[in-house]
Amino acid sequence: MEKKIAVLKGDGIGPEVTDQALKVLKAVEKTFGHKFHYTEALVGAVAIDATGNPFPEETLKVCQSSDAILFGAIGHPKYDNDPKAKVRPEQGLLAMRKALGLFANIRPVNTYKILENASPLRADLVQNVDFVVFRELTGGIYFGTRGRSEDGNMAFDTCTYTRDEILRISKLAFESARQRKNHVTLVDKANVLASSRLWREVVKEYHAANFADVTLDFMFVDNAAMKIIQQPAFFDVVLTENMFGDIITDEASVITGSMGMLPSASVGSVVGLYEPIHGSYPEGAGLNIANPNGAILSAALLLETSFGMVAEAKAIRAAVEKAMEDGILTIDIRREKPNSTTEVGDYVANLVAKGASVVA
Repeated sequence: MEKKIAVLKGDGIGPEVTDQALKVLKAVEKTFGHKFHYTEALVGAVAIDATGNPFPEETLKVCQSSDAILFGAIGHPKYDNDPKAKVRPEQGLLAMRKALGLFANIRPVNTYKILENASPLRADLVQNVDFVVFRELTGGIYFGTRGRSEDGNMAFDTCTYTRDEILRISKLAFESARQRKNHVTLVDKANVLASSRLWREVVKEYHAANFADVTLDFMFVDNAAMKIIQQPAFFDVVLTENMFGDIITDEASVITGSMGMLPSASVGSVVGLYEPIHGSYPEGAGLNIANPNGAILSAALLLETSFGMVAEAKAIRAAVEKAMEDGILTIDIRREKPNSTTEVGDYVANLVAKGASVVA
């Protein structure tokens, strides 16, 4: 199979971890007989520095002409720490989501036996944790009307949702549940927020009409935050709005033992975007210490979700787990004698290159 992949390495550790994912994708090409064409483009702080725009028109064109997007990270202190900055790297990410119709962020949360003792939770609490969060990505408070009063003493951010925005991501969440454990939890704040009450109303109606065979329950976001710590194995598919999803997925990532382990997919009507959830981590940039597994597993999600390459994705995931079992771990997981970013990438790529039968 021949496919085109846009490569947006971005800022901070983004280029380093993306390079490891590319090594693994090239190993997949060799092992499974595919041909991927990679086109790099600028996004984030590096794009602002080069063009003044965090998501240049040229980058949009590259994304639109590709079959999938592999994305690194976005953000830089010189913009993030300047409250008066008029152009910010994160504006590029929001613009990209809107322009490409990326309305659903999918974040799987899995724990690994080898990392049970690395989790801040007791090992018995994180055993067999396997859930996925469907976060609405282009609505809510991040995209609502916002502003400041003329005297600067008042500010506002508006959370707005439409029925159609809720329905389209609900469909994806319920379809996923049918392929998993048939359980959806809607996370909201319906006791306080009108937007959450709309979410609950729409999801209940849609569930009753189309997915009555799937178990549906409801949880306020504060309760869900506690439940993720107390009993993470309770969850199967979590459905939620933009800001709540942003917060609880970062919380959930920590229980795995490292935020550097988790991939994500952003999908919609045009082309899928795949990225690790850890952010740009500027303090670690250039030190060759970042965990690349989130980026590598994002490449696996890309192959599976956008290209339908299930066996190839399975080979990558098995290689990541085998590498960890073999003790190939970065400093976020093992403080003494850790492996570097490139050592982990090389090891995983070599496992995949040896053939699917070795790691499947």
